[in-house]
Amino acid sequence: MLRLVKYLKPFTALILISIALLFVQAMADLSLPDYMSKIVNNGIQQGGIANAVPTAIRKSELDKLVIFMSAEDKAAVLNAYTLVDQDSPDYARYVQEYPLLAQEPVYVSHDLSRAEVDALNLPLAKALLVVSGLEQVMADPTKAALLGGGMGGFDLSKLPPGVDLFALLSKLPPAQLAQISARVEERFAALGESMIIQAAVVAVKAEYQALGVDTGKLQNNYLFRTGGMMLLFTLLSAACTVTVGYLSARTAAGVARDLRRDLFQKVTRFSNAEFEKFSTASLITRTTNDITQIQMVIIMLVRMVFYSPIIGVGAVIRASGKGSSMWWIIAVAVSVLLSLIAIVFTVALPKFKRIQALIDRLNLVMRENLAGMMVIRAFNTQEFELARFDRANRDLTATMLFISRIIVVMMPLMMLIMNGLMLTIIWVGAHEVAQAQMQVGDMMAFMQYALQIVMAFLMLSIMFIILPRASVSADRVADVLATPVTIQDPPAPEHFPTPFTGTVEFDHVAFRYPGAEENVLCDITFTARPGQVTAIIGSTGSGKSTLVNLLPRFYDVTAGAIKIDGVDIRLVTQAELRAKIGYIPQQGILFSGTIESNLRYAEENATMEDLQWAADIAQASEFITARPEGMASEVAQGGTNVSGGQKQRLAIARALVKRAPIYIFDESFSALDFKTEAALRRGLKTQLSESTVLIVTQRISTIRHADQIVVLDEGTIVGRGTHEELMATCQTYREIALSQLNQEELA
Repeated sequence: MLRLVKYLKPFTALILISIALLFVQAMADLSLPDYMSKIVNNGIQQGGIANAVPTAIRKSELDKLVIFMSAEDKAAVLNAYTLVDQDSPDYARYVQEYPLLAQEPVYVSHDLSRAEVDALNLPLAKALLVVSGLEQVMADPTKAALLGGGMGGFDLSKLPPGVDLFALLSKLPPAQLAQISARVEERFAALGESMIIQAAVVAVKAEYQALGVDTGKLQNNYLFRTGGMMLLFTLLSAACTVTVGYLSARTAAGVARDLRRDLFQKVTRFSNAEFEKFSTASLITRTTNDITQIQMVIIMLVRMVFYSPIIGVGAVIRASGKGSSMWWIIAVAVSVLLSLIAIVFTVALPKFKRIQALIDRLNLVMRENLAGMMVIRAFNTQEFELARFDRANRDLTATMLFISRIIVVMMPLMMLIMNGLMLTIIWVGAHEVAQAQMQVGDMMAFMQYALQIVMAFLMLSIMFIILPRASVSADRVADVLATPVTIQDPPAPEHFPTPFTGTVEFDHVAFRYPGAEENVLCDITFTARPGQVTAIIGSTGSGKSTLVNLLPRFYDVTAGAIKIDGVDIRLVTQAELRAKIGYIPQQGILFSGTIESNLRYAEENATMEDLQWAADIAQASEFITARPEGMASEVAQGGTNVSGGQKQRLAIARALVKRAPIYIFDESFSALDFKTEAALRRGLKTQLSESTVLIVTQRISTIRHADQIVVLDEGTIVGRGTHEELMATCQTYREIALSQLNQEELA
């Protein structure tokens, strides 16, 4: 996979934007459980009161609270409030909010920062609890026992009715006040700070009610405000999700496009030597299925791999703040998940490596069957081919089923771990709530964070399933891209001389296929001149086609040189060399389109007169004009809707449209009848009188009038001359000739 990382470079900006949006999305998603906790704790349980710092408090009540504060806390509290009475300039505004202001002065808090509220929260909460506890004793003296009876020599149970307890307390020495406060606070010693503040909220709510504040409206406002924030963060998360999905899809599609382009460009530069390393079916699979796998994994990488660590780490931090005593539950669940993922990865990776090879095999069998369907039917081997396809299909199916079974088993195990995690959190959290060590909302938030952590690992586990197959696909694509092309243009190319004549010279040429131990061509030396027909003949396997394939540099010579007009063809660019050659291969390959588009393949700007001229010489005009659409007649892929002879004539006409100075006919007349071939050869001799023509054939009738005949036998030249000369001097040529024609026909 790392070998293809460079293809992500053009999309760096999109990836960085996606990561930034994923971070925003993660922060939004992580905020939702916290707001849910606030709704449960503050909105429902605490009536919309978030802390123990009231926005307003009666002067008489605050005077009671400061009795139980240190001098430092007392100063901080008094500095945070402003006394409002009937003489205050803001009286008219505040009396609407706090109706009790009409009867007694009220302290109203300043616009406090979050830090200031946090600093005042605990001192005010403790003081509120002390005052609340003492007020309960004043209302019901029998509850004095709950405070321990005597408190520093001050027995609350023996106070006479109607005595103002707080007036007496304010006159006590500070040491006795501290002792009384300590005895009251003992009731809350087991509570943490959050629980003390939550307990003090009851007193704050009672104070608001005393001030005439509508606490129901206060609660609703808090719920709507907090719920609105949750909705806002949800919409933000959704917007980020959609945007990241678009950017990741665009990135993946762009990388896939560039890979297909470069892969196709690389394959078009392959020589026959490279094509022997990769089958056609494999190259098709690599260009389609493999790149699709890469495209899919890039989307998943951008969407999941970057998001999962952010949400996972963030959820761990947030969960620790909500329930630090339950961190071990998440640690156990994550450990089990990691172990499961490691096992799956170890088992599945070898199978993923095998899948792509099996797809290659299936494509190969399918391609062979479709291409050779007529042969299969002719020999009644449908059952054999069906069995061969079935084997390839079953091998692929078995491997896919194995991986699918792993996934099928893994997902329920993941869900079991996740549900077990939830049950454990509820079990442990319920005990924490019962012991007043955790709030219900915090437990619910902890569950949500734990779920986010598990989901992060689930997303990573999905990546561990997809990534191995994509990695195999990426390596297969990279192998093609990294394959060195043996036929290269020279760093400083030369050019053919002007005027160009087209003299072709084979100078002691030898050739050996890559990896072979012996040469297939040895010491080939001859010259093909303009205006002459040079024929190459020999038995099957003698090296005829190999020889002419060296001229357009489909292969490079192993030794010696091929020169055109005295210039070694390896010293000019392939484009310049092939621009001088009209090549007609053994099999006439046609492309889907029309007859006209196929003929223009050689010369895009050719006129209709040029096309007609080429069709006339190739003896193709008769069947072209017989079609209603003429030159506009459709040609199916591979030319399957024309006969073999028509296909061959169209291939010859296509090469003639090029009007090249050099022509290579490699067994190009094999599908033609003798009458058509004779007419075609007459047209070639007349119209190509200035071109160098090389004809590879096994028909004596095709070349008996050639200006020069080169006879090959096992890769060496065993004869060279005219038909008459070779009949007299070359035993190999004579045997070939007599095997086709009798003495009278050869005379």
